[in-house]
Amino acid sequence: MPNIFAKDRIIAAPGFNRWRVPPASVSIHLCIGSVYAWSIFNPPLMKLRGVVASAADDWTLSEVNWVFTFAIVFLGLSAAVAGKWLERVGPRLVGSFSACCWGGGFLIGGLGILTHQLWLLYLGYGVVGGIGLGLGYVSPVSTLIKWFPDRRGMATGLAIMGFGGGAIIGAPLKESLMKAYYQPPSYLGTIDQVELKTESGRRFATVNGQSHEVVVIGKSEVSQLLVKAPEGVYVVGTGRTGIAETFFTLGLGYFVVILIAAFSYRLPAVDWKPQGWSPPIEGQPGSMITSHNVAIDEALKTPQFYLLWIVLCFNVTAGIGVLGVAKTMIGEIFGASLPETVTSQFAATFVLMMSVFNMLGRFAWSTASDYLGRQRTYAIFFALGTALYASIPFIAAQQGQHPSVTWLVAFYGVTMVIFTMYGGGFAAIPAYLSDLFGTKFVGGIHGRLLTAWSTAGVIGPLAITYLRDRSLRAALTDIASKVDPDTFEKTFGAPLAELPTLIAKKTVTLSKLMTLAPSGTVDPSSSLYNSTMLAMAGLLVIAFIANSLVRPVDPKHHWAESPT
Repeated sequence: MPNIFAKDRIIAAPGFNRWRVPPASVSIHLCIGSVYAWSIFNPPLMKLRGVVASAADDWTLSEVNWVFTFAIVFLGLSAAVAGKWLERVGPRLVGSFSACCWGGGFLIGGLGILTHQLWLLYLGYGVVGGIGLGLGYVSPVSTLIKWFPDRRGMATGLAIMGFGGGAIIGAPLKESLMKAYYQPPSYLGTIDQVELKTESGRRFATVNGQSHEVVVIGKSEVSQLLVKAPEGVYVVGTGRTGIAETFFTLGLGYFVVILIAAFSYRLPAVDWKPQGWSPPIEGQPGSMITSHNVAIDEALKTPQFYLLWIVLCFNVTAGIGVLGVAKTMIGEIFGASLPETVTSQFAATFVLMMSVFNMLGRFAWSTASDYLGRQRTYAIFFALGTALYASIPFIAAQQGQHPSVTWLVAFYGVTMVIFTMYGGGFAAIPAYLSDLFGTKFVGGIHGRLLTAWSTAGVIGPLAITYLRDRSLRAALTDIASKVDPDTFEKTFGAPLAELPTLIAKKTVTLSKLMTLAPSGTVDPSSSLYNSTMLAMAGLLVIAFIANSLVRPVDPKHHWAESPT
């Protein structure tokens, strides 16, 4: 039985068509790439008990976003280990392990959601699923570079294009499954029809002689619901979001697809090369493409490895934080001012389009890098990206002062261009590595470099949620200071002095507070992410400098044996 996974069992016969390999690679990356649609899960995970709104005991955005962070961290860590293992055992065994971990991670995570145990969700989707991500990520990249030494950028773009496009299938699939499994909570009536009381920051209503915790939703909350519901009061702990069942369904589906794809892999013979192709000649002016190889451990002794580590880390940090909260972010920036336009479905489509441009950028930019050169391509990414990130606070400020669909279109366009370069940065990095270190050990070197992704997976989401929460607390305090204290107490059932407790229990939200603010008060929702965007622009400046310092590898690091 173990022999079916052996590396020598998947060596292609003479005359094998190399174009039969990309479909398997893309299939695996489409499955694991659904991680980029994680933000689709944020709203229902934050409403497990309240269903239509966050209840006091529901998880916060910061808590659930750590699941995504753990997944990316363990992607990079497992890829660092799996890269060297892959070169020894071959892509079929690695891909099969990926199927077990990625599918199994969903099943464990679904159990955590069902029992409301956050640690199980961290362990399942974050740790086990993250390992599956790393194993599934490295196997197609190394395999395709071996099949396409003449088109390295295009080859890596083909493989990693699927990862960027995973949310194209994943986002609507997840939404459809959650809608199918959704069950509405018990509706008590409008806020005028129900007698409410507030205790320790929570809202309660009496139903059939018993006191039940409730949540209250208004017009702005209704516009962000996946399944529409009337404004009013709902009983906490009734109904279901459908997300646990969605996890179980996806876990089984992804396991089957990845396993089939893993068994479709083939490797070229040791002496194989494309017909009519000759390895590049070293020493050409302006060229960094080497005909030599550098071993994995030796690559870690070169400055080039660490410069590219910085390049990848900061490029990913700038985009991954936005990816993790994309649906929540566009709803907060534009939902209050354009509630009829920026609905839950619109936000889901935004996530989908980010995936489309992420995918297109992976193939287009990596292919273009074959002609522009890898260093010049990354210089474009960082120079243009800095300007685009820095423009978002301006767009948000204009939206807050002069709400218009025009600013929504501008924001949409800016973010889509940003994500073509985010995806392109991922797709071109393996080709950049093979240019500098050769193709023989590129799978292992690429795996080690993906620890930069792990680091970015912590920095990006942590930065964006921390800076957003800080801005949110400041905005809530500022707006509350402008609200009439008597009106505040009548609305929330508690005095203004209990504001911190009411915020902590999610009774007071920015949208509810704005309904009490004096006429002419500017809604601060659109500015919640300004500091984050400026910080991301600063990181891209550092990445630009690191990329400009990359030079060919010193010959003393070249592998002693003849290159293959």
